[in-house]
Amino acid sequence: MIRRNMLPNSWLPAVIVAIGVVMATLPGCKKNEPPAPPSQPAKATVPHQPKPVQTAVSSALKLPPAPVNQFDFSNKKDPFKPFMVVKAPQAGGKRIVRDGLPIHSFDVGQFRLIGIVTGDRQNKAMVVDPNGKGYVVKVGMTIGKNEGLITSISNSGVDVLEQFRDDNGRVRKETIKITLPRKQ
Repeated sequence: MIRRNMLPNSWLPAVIVAIGVVMATLPGCKKNEPPAPPSQPAKATVPHQPKPVQTAVSSALKLPPAPVNQFDFSNKKDPFKPFMVVKAPQAGGKRIVRDGLPIHSFDVGQFRLIGIVTGDRQNKAMVVDPNGKGYVVKVGMTIGKNEGLITSISNSGVDVLEQFRDDNGRVRKETIKITLPRKQ
């Protein structure tokens, strides 16, 4: 069996026409050609136009400029700053009480010593204020209005060192001893 032509005879003229169209359009698609330089327009002489007599004014209302920032934080508190600011006591002035504890609201002489606890580490003592409230104190704590420093606790009593300014402005140191009451 011999095949002469794979395409039927009715398609042959259509295929020839399609090939001819493709061949005709191929020479027009050249990519290597540089683009044509732009043509320069000829200077046209424009006659001199007179200036307008009056400039046009818009009759629309001028709106105020939109606010740039609608939130004002100038009177707001900074969330990263502490709530309270601790101020250092002023030199030469009256002493400022650091904390409002009741143990700092009475003079050292008004406290009564009611007991001493001696131990391996550190001695402790129990004092009572004029109102009857008891406090356990140890060496290094402060007591009284002038913030007297407890320097030692022994079997005989508690030694408190007070520093204060006298009438002449000099710093005076006074050691006050609080002793246990005598047994009767």
